[in-house]
This record gives sequence, C-alpha cells and structure tokens, in this order.
Amino acid sequence: MPTDHALCGLVALSKKTPLQRVKEDEKLLEKIMLAVPGFKGYKEKEQRREADKLIRNFIYSRLHEARNDLQDIYQAIADSRTSEDLHPIDQLTAVFDRVSEKVNHASYGYAGFFDAVKIEEDDLDRMIDFETQLVNGAKGLAQRVQDFKDEVQAGKLDNLQAFETELRKTVEEFEKTFDKRKNSIEEVEFD
Repeated sequence: MPTDHALCGLVALSKKTPLQRVKEDEKLLEKIMLAVPGFKGYKEKEQRREADKLIRNFIYSRLHEARNDLQDIYQAIADSRTSEDLHPIDQLTAVFDRVSEKVNHASYGYAGFFDAVKIEEDDLDRMIDFETQLVNGAKGLAQRVQDFKDEVQAGKLDNLQAFETELRKTVEEFEKTFDKRKNSIEEVEFD
C-alpha cells in the first residue's frame, strides 16, 4: 500500500494528473501488454480506478487525521475547562467521523471489466478531477483542525465556540461537495 509520502506526491500540485502519474508507474511488462489488442482499454480503466482509489484514500487519511486531532482537542479541553465545552467538540468529532467514513466507503466509480455495469472513461476522468479538487478541501480541513488544536494546546480557549462553529460549517460544506460526486456517478448512463 502506498505511503502518505507517495500519496502526497500523487496529488502534489503539479501539472500531472493522478491518472498520468499512475500511467508513468507502469512496469515494462505492462507497457508491452498494452500493445495486445483489447487489453489497452481494460488497462486504462484499471489505471483510472487505481487513481480514483489513491485519491479517496488520501482524502480519507486527511479527514481521519483531523478527527484524531479533534479527539486531542477534546481531551485538552476536558483537562482545562468545564464539561459544557465538551459536547460541541464531541458532536464535531462525530461529524468528522461520518464524513470520513462516507469517503472511505464510497464507490470507486468503476465497475470491473467483466461486470454488467460499466462507467465510461470520460465520466471516470471527470470524477477523478472532481476528487482531486476534494483533496484540497480535505487538506484545508485538516489544517484548520490543526490550527484549532494549536490554539487549544496553547491555552487560547477564548475563541473555542467560533472555531467549533467554523469547522462544523466547513466540514458540512465539504460533505455536500463530496455528495455531488455521488450524484455525478448516479447520473452516468451505463452500458
């Protein structure tokens, strides 16, 4: 399984798309097999599927990391404040849980080569582009949670409610955006 470092390289801000990166990583034998009639289309679909999977795994890992940071925030608040501040953080953690698991268990957007239902390559490319945009949203969420954690650990608890409210709104907006991915899959015409 690729490391976080490899995943970061995959989605790094470069001119290469995740699909192009996956294609570059092919072994010599796979390149030769692309010359076999009928195999190329199958292999390209598999590459798109793998790129889609890598992107979603990266998004999930950032959201899960943010969720874990929220647990650290919860503990820091529990150690220094009254319990009235804990409930909103606990609820926010549950929202992050829900969204990260939604990403983790979402459809890959590609039915296997021999399955009855197939998504066209153009539709899958569009989904990969959409997920690449979601990567930036997940990274932004993780950074906001890290900033929140830094504030709490520094004992700066005056803006606790504002941070919690902003994070809740941002993660819910991210979830709505992610749900558009699902809708775009469902709108695809199947062969």
